[in-house]
Amino acid sequence: MTRRSLTAIIVAASATLALAGCAGDASGGGDYVTEGKFTIATGEPAYFPWVLDDDPESGEGFEAAVAYAVADELGFSADDVVWVRSTFEQAIAPGPKDFDVNLQQFSITDERKQNVDFSSPYYETTQVVITVDSSPAAAATSIADLKDLLVGAQTGTTSFDAVEEVIAPTAGAQVFNTNDDAKLALQSGTVDAIVVDLPTAFYLTGVELDGGKIIGQLPATAGGGDAFGLVLAKGSPLTADVTAAVDALRERGTLDELAAAWLGGEGGAPVLE
Repeated sequence: MTRRSLTAIIVAASATLALAGCAGDASGGGDYVTEGKFTIATGEPAYFPWVLDDDPESGEGFEAAVAYAVADELGFSADDVVWVRSTFEQAIAPGPKDFDVNLQQFSITDERKQNVDFSSPYYETTQVVITVDSSPAAAATSIADLKDLLVGAQTGTTSFDAVEEVIAPTAGAQVFNTNDDAKLALQSGTVDAIVVDLPTAFYLTGVELDGGKIIGQLPATAGGGDAFGLVLAKGSPLTADVTAAVDALRERGTLDELAAAWLGGEGGAPVLE
């Protein structure tokens, strides 16, 4: 073998090792929608408190902040994050995607897992009882105080299950087609209190309800909360890495810190007994 041939073999082997070493690097590209970029999708529009002012590029709002934290964990700079928009239904439909991950409060369910992949949860909701200052429920401090009041929630939700199973009002759970309907009923005095998830509770009481008030969280045994995960294409080669990134953020307490900063934390919503 000539010296030139030996040199060529060494160079080729070195190149192969270098490529192998870059396989897990964010700039590796082959597994991403756009090489060297992390493409993240959210809703159109994206709402407070998940994204502030419908501007995910700002990184403000809980999900916008989580997205940039995941990107950083994967080795991407903020400049390498690309935002696109999708409807909720498009994101969880089967087929190819124009995003690497999508986050817009997607609850992880077995049915959806048939069409898409999920990361591990970046947030789990709790159920919260809210009212207005003029309601008889405004003085409630326990589940027992709510028993003889009119309490409702949107049908088909974890919130509605919590009303039925945990509060079990004497008059039965009051049924509403949407949270907007429930909110209007509360504001008009048709019901005394409603149950929604924690982020919605902070939004409704802080922005939309006149004299809105959080009574408190229902116990975690209330059927559990909805676990939100990042959506990826079915069989995505990124699922394991994205899940590892979310897990690392959870273990370091970063997700809790972001929830406290953008969702108001749980200090204003004591657990009811």
